[in-house]
Amino acid sequence: MPAAHELDIRVRYSESDQMGIVHHANYLVYLEEGRTALMRALGFPYDDVERRGFAMAVRRVEVRYRAAARYGDEIVVRTAVEHFRGASIQYASEIVRSSDSALLATGTVEVACLSIRDGLKPVPLPEDIRSHLERYALDLPGKAGTDIQAPRR
Repeated sequence: MPAAHELDIRVRYSESDQMGIVHHANYLVYLEEGRTALMRALGFPYDDVERRGFAMAVRRVEVRYRAAARYGDEIVVRTAVEHFRGASIQYASEIVRSSDSALLATGTVEVACLSIRDGLKPVPLPEDIRSHLERYALDLPGKAGTDIQAPRR
């Protein structure tokens, strides 16, 4: 399965509460940062996607919180493409603390490709993006996916 992209982030003061613990909503920002960094690494930076008239709108998010991140922690957001089809991409992520490798959260995000010029109508993934995803899926033996833990229900 393809390797996950890793993004290092230091938890900022503004992301934490009075006790120094990261507010749960900030994990969504970490997932987005990981997702857009992976897109850039795969050759389709999100700003280029938008300039071409497409949006990748989040249609589903699931996060499982496992341990608290705190102000000043260095964390790693690992993100991989779990699968893709006609007009959507599903990403799987995990967030770990660098100092002790503690698993802080796992998450999945599904995005839908929309045409900005066509009233945000769902459209198939552009061929070049699909090609980048197919090459990514073939980087290692097996099908598109990840060894990142998906959130348990």
